[in-house]
Amino acid sequence: MTSSNSAVQFQERSGLLVHPEFAAFVETEVLPATSVSAEQFWAGLAQLAYDFEPRNNELLHTRAKLQHRIDDWHRDHNDRPFDVAEYEAFLRNIGYLVPEGDAFTIDTANVDPEISHIAGPQLVVPVMNARYALNAANARWGSLYDALYGTDALGSPNLGGAYNAERGAKVITWAKELLDAAVPLVGAKHSHVTNYEVQRGELVGFVSGVAHSLNDASALVGYKGDPSSPSSVFVKHNDLHLELVIDRSHPIGATDAAGMCDVIAESALTAIMDFEDSVAAVDAQDKVAVYRNWLGLMQGTLTEQVTKGGRTFTRSIATDKTFTGRDGKPTSLRGTSLMLARNVGHLMTTPAVLQHDGSEMHEGIVDALVTATCALHDLNKTTSAKNSPAGSVYIVKPKMHGPAEVQFSCDLFSAVERIVGLPQNTLKIGIMDEERRTSVNLKECIRAAKSRVAFINTGFLDRTGDEIHTSMLAGPMVPKASMKMQGWIKSYEDRNVDIGLACGFPGKAQIGKGMWAAPDVMGDMLVQKIAHPQSGANCAWVPSPTAATLHATHYHRINVKQRQRELAGRNEATLQQVLTIPLGNPAEWTQAEIEREIDNNAQSILGYVVRWIDQGIGCSKVPDINNVGLMEDRATCRISSQQLANWVRHGVITRDQVEASLQRMAVFVDQQNADDPLYTPLSPSFNTIAFQAARDLITMGCEQPSGYTEPILHSRRIQRKAQQKASS
Repeated sequence: MTSSNSAVQFQERSGLLVHPEFAAFVETEVLPATSVSAEQFWAGLAQLAYDFEPRNNELLHTRAKLQHRIDDWHRDHNDRPFDVAEYEAFLRNIGYLVPEGDAFTIDTANVDPEISHIAGPQLVVPVMNARYALNAANARWGSLYDALYGTDALGSPNLGGAYNAERGAKVITWAKELLDAAVPLVGAKHSHVTNYEVQRGELVGFVSGVAHSLNDASALVGYKGDPSSPSSVFVKHNDLHLELVIDRSHPIGATDAAGMCDVIAESALTAIMDFEDSVAAVDAQDKVAVYRNWLGLMQGTLTEQVTKGGRTFTRSIATDKTFTGRDGKPTSLRGTSLMLARNVGHLMTTPAVLQHDGSEMHEGIVDALVTATCALHDLNKTTSAKNSPAGSVYIVKPKMHGPAEVQFSCDLFSAVERIVGLPQNTLKIGIMDEERRTSVNLKECIRAAKSRVAFINTGFLDRTGDEIHTSMLAGPMVPKASMKMQGWIKSYEDRNVDIGLACGFPGKAQIGKGMWAAPDVMGDMLVQKIAHPQSGANCAWVPSPTAATLHATHYHRINVKQRQRELAGRNEATLQQVLTIPLGNPAEWTQAEIEREIDNNAQSILGYVVRWIDQGIGCSKVPDINNVGLMEDRATCRISSQQLANWVRHGVITRDQVEASLQRMAVFVDQQNADDPLYTPLSPSFNTIAFQAARDLITMGCEQPSGYTEPILHSRRIQRKAQQKASS
């Protein structure tokens, strides 16, 4: 997307025109302390433009061409019942479905254990927000007591105020029952222990003076303090660690028979630092802010001033946990999450770099080079802990459509490695299985990246948004709330696991599942999200460090490695199940149900878009129509806007109904944000740039490439920033 840069004096670099702020950042912050010179970097970027810009454009042209063919097919078949076998044959004929090759096994090497071997939560945060990024980096460990006490995990929300001893007792009981399940004692329960000791490298708990050893002596990893009266004990189960903190002087420890005051759980093993869906970066200044935080994470120098509880302090990257191993020697456990970078997809361009003809470079191409160059600071560390001791850089690529686009990314990564002097396949790829053409060709997508692939991950929101858009002309879709009950969703989720297992992911790469979007609803999460490790996935997304700590308990209850062995070889979910379009029957819906669906989606769009456009917030906890806070990003906006666009297209609702709902919900959203001093009301004018953006997303939804929200959001955000600058 092109924005006005008339007031900026771009600087020439190897035939490219580079925004001066981006040029200065690269040359004065990124490149020093690396072996890459400015000449190498800019010549490399120019070569990437020459080699990959035409291919990128051709891939986007192929997307549009295939969509036109599918639209025409639906127009020609609207007078007859949907026949999935006929539809599959058509998709094969036009090349949407590619031939599937022989069985193979991925050979990705030099993968860190957090991805290759250990199952656990994955945190996703906008890297543009330094505080969120640091919180995620430091979410490797979390207090289980705090997570249980401070949320509704045990059934009722925390009302605050003075310590509630009854609530605290429930927390302690729950946590010790987890210990009984994960690291049981022989003949005793942890709740009955009066003191712990480490004797000759083994942990024992005393009950009425009788020593009870661990059922599995090797579960002890180490301890802090005197072995006869340790201050901390580290244990391991299913490759995840728990720290039992013992302090009889602590208010909680003083009331506990064993003096235990907390259980610290190894929580977010990995954290995706997101450049994409949760970020509102529309110009060079925004991109530099994103890149600068990633650079700080890779250098280990990122800090942020935080004010909490009336106290201001500096937050920085956590250090490792050091203690005495069971062999009596000093040892340590990693203190931070393994960080991955989610670059943008293939669609958008960036005004940070212009080509010789004045057109913007594709953002994903620039992202690849900058992300990798920043990561050199981590790979070259000799005196501090590395993000990747295995020597890899993990780049998640979203919104790829089919094997050719995955191959494009792999070729791009190879070119970047040559530019910055990295060994082949250092840059690993995470394949987001969130676009329909990737889902139905997943095996071949993986084959294209067989030496780089580090994960595959499903995503309900984007996948559904693309489902609706791809099949826009097939007919009206079921309501959004009904979508998760459709057969294609279960088949899509199962097939992702089946194919990952068949391609040899265990021990080499992650099979991931999507986000729990309600950070304030932890009780339901504890009940429901255990389904992700049960499905055979060895990671799943969470919206907060607290959610990571609670979700980590699921991986103690489910042995994912064993579950994957049980699932291997089952009958794979069929392709035709995935291709079955989730069409609804409007005759079965009452007018009240239809109006409720309009309002629900309109409120969701407005609540998200008003912060994106006016404040540049790409992800935040947005209250839904029932005032339940949901972590929303562009994927949420995509499904809601495509749902309404589909219903307008097929006459289920009218544009006038949409406009009326938008205005009604704008008043409601204004009320929800009344306490935000930075908020700009949508009403009573109903003509703010943010309101216009929300309307555009629906009324122009059918025409947006793949139903993506980025083109409209970016152009409207640029317009709003110019308006704000002019009025300042």
